[in-house]
Amino acid sequence: MLKRIHIYMKERYPLIPRLILGLIVFLEIHFIILLNEGVTKFDIGIQEFVGAFTVFAFLLWLRIADDLKDFETDKKLFPDRPLARGSVYKKDVIIVCTLVQVIAAVLNILFMNNLLFFCILYFYGYLMSQWFFQKAKIQPSLPLALVTHNPVQMFVNLYIISFTVIKYHLPAVTLTTVMTLWTLYFPALIWEVSRKIKAPRDENDYTTYSKLFGYKKSTRFVMILTIVDIITNIILVFRLNKISIAVLVLLVSWMTLKFIQFMKDPERFVLVSKVEIYTYLQESTMLLTVVIFLIFGRI
Repeated sequence: MLKRIHIYMKERYPLIPRLILGLIVFLEIHFIILLNEGVTKFDIGIQEFVGAFTVFAFLLWLRIADDLKDFETDKKLFPDRPLARGSVYKKDVIIVCTLVQVIAAVLNILFMNNLLFFCILYFYGYLMSQWFFQKAKIQPSLPLALVTHNPVQMFVNLYIISFTVIKYHLPAVTLTTVMTLWTLYFPALIWEVSRKIKAPRDENDYTTYSKLFGYKKSTRFVMILTIVDIITNIILVFRLNKISIAVLVLLVSWMTLKFIQFMKDPERFVLVSKVEIYTYLQESTMLLTVVIFLIFGRI
């Protein structure tokens, strides 16, 4: 069983990178709120690491739930995936997922100050895993699945924001908290749509946005989202680091160029590969903004 679990984690949810991702997501949101609210004295302890582990655990649950939901489809369209090819059993991932979620729940009960928002996060995750009890309507509809499932990132953000404002006695609803709620939602939305935009020659039986709406209209939609995304980022770093604003503008300009190139020649490159580069650079810029501010102050 351990060997099978290793196969699954290696291919579908690499352990170390995802733990690091959970830590980055949690601390990025945590410190962006604190720094924008003028808090410069921090009390970092076990709670922050429990929060980061919770992000890791919850995203693992989503990954496994998604693979289980798509099991029959994957056997036809993605037979090389570990569950589809039989290298890993359903019971293996269910056991691992259950164990990790129990650990996350116990840690939140013992250490966290925002248990209500932990419950809200997992309740939404449960509704997603059950197709909001409307599987017959949602599953065949790609746009409907996007509208109902993709906002989950906002609930992750809400979990982190609630911890931060409660711990430091900050106002719950401010421009900073509202922008932060959205700023990590957009990259997830942009990636989700982009990975389902393909050049005409690459289309198959898998339903994509490019098949439903055409690759040009789908790409324009993602391009608009990317511009809105960068605006939220600029608002959050405006009072922290002016250099970061220039970097973000350069990044969105580069990504806009790639969108235009793809619309002119969709066979030139795979769109989602460029979106992933943009996302990594964008999030790295936001994280570095926080780190630089903590070390050197406002620049």
